[in-house]
Amino acid sequence: MSDVKHFGAVGDGRADDTRALQHALEKGEGLLNLPRGIYRITKSLELDLSRLGRLAIDGNGAVATLLMDGPGPAIRITGTHDRTADPTGFKPVIWERERMPTVRDIEIVGNHPLSVGIEITGSMQATITGVLIRRCRYAVHLVKRNRNLLLSHCHFYEGRGADAIGVYFDGVNLHQANIVGCHISYFAHAGVKIQRSEIRNLQITGCDIEYNHDPALSAPDSADVWIDAREGTVREGTIASCTIQAVKSPGGVNVRIEGSPNGLSTSAGLWTITGNVIQSQSTNLLLRSCRGVVVSGNSFCSGFERTALIDKCRNVTMGTNTIDYNPDYKGDRIDGVTIRDSNGILLDGLVLESARAGDAQNGGAIDVRDSRDVTLANCQIFDPTHRGIHLHNVHDAIVHGCRIADRRTPATMLESMLLTGGAEPTFAANRFDKGTRGDVSRR
Repeated sequence: MSDVKHFGAVGDGRADDTRALQHALEKGEGLLNLPRGIYRITKSLELDLSRLGRLAIDGNGAVATLLMDGPGPAIRITGTHDRTADPTGFKPVIWERERMPTVRDIEIVGNHPLSVGIEITGSMQATITGVLIRRCRYAVHLVKRNRNLLLSHCHFYEGRGADAIGVYFDGVNLHQANIVGCHISYFAHAGVKIQRSEIRNLQITGCDIEYNHDPALSAPDSADVWIDAREGTVREGTIASCTIQAVKSPGGVNVRIEGSPNGLSTSAGLWTITGNVIQSQSTNLLLRSCRGVVVSGNSFCSGFERTALIDKCRNVTMGTNTIDYNPDYKGDRIDGVTIRDSNGILLDGLVLESARAGDAQNGGAIDVRDSRDVTLANCQIFDPTHRGIHLHNVHDAIVHGCRIADRRTPATMLESMLLTGGAEPTFAANRFDKGTRGDVSRR
């Protein structure tokens, strides 16, 4: 263990401790120990694993703070691992000098517009735990190539600037990454974002991911979780047991997964979104050009433009979710599910109450357009403003065991279901209330 004050660090928040801390990394015992204090640095602390060997930084139960007073990352972890996680493919130097670089129990505060918390590249088993990062452009920035990342029990908070991101997968090739038990909040662009990357096996579990939106409304879009595979591929992931919420923002989405618009939707998919509370954004869930996505057991609330938009997707199941509103909150929510230009879609066991989607001529709580092989089963739609279901130019559809009811006094629903174009669906065991235009209307 190396006490940085033995290498000349002051820790008073005013002196420049960069040289002393880097000296401790270069000449110390591998575990950099920071006693209570504020350690101001103006350049990145370089953890060059191949040169310096196995390294860890410990902030003594988060009583120590790194104050980054320059551009770039406060801590840069650099390794040389350029292969997979297959045990037979490791160079001996990885286990001898580079495995499991660790940063734990420390606060990192950005004091420069371009400051970053931690940057990681070429690592195997990088472990970040118990770390608070705030006022940085990016909290954790992953680049180039990494394997077996673990971010656990961290607080990433209040990003700096309109492009701030909590955890940024930026042009990285990364397999096996877990984000567990973290708070990721108040980053204007995104809480978690993947862009231009090749990702497999990403788990986001037990996190609180909130208010990642642009409060100044200066950015065109934002998301709490944004999986952007329009350049690259992102497959095999889970978002589970999280609270994900924000406020209405232009183009804002709670969970956004989008792939490149190829015919088979192959760049984004094999995702499971389950057991989450997802609420309070322009759109709660956006799936675009995805394949093989399961959305189940979630509580959706307050989609100000739409609860879910499924666009140009294949083989998506959305089942056993509630789509509701919070009576304690007011606002111009719309809610409802829209499916466009998609194949192989199953909506099963949804409960939707008081959806305001659509208008007198089009749309409804569930709105399916220009799609085929769609099954709506065992859904309950209560008190829709206009209608429960609208199928437009839909082929090979099944509507089974659905209940559409207007329980208001007086009832104001126009019709339970509207059919325009396409082919007649197969109906079985449904119960539809009559609206002012009847139960099922055809135009």
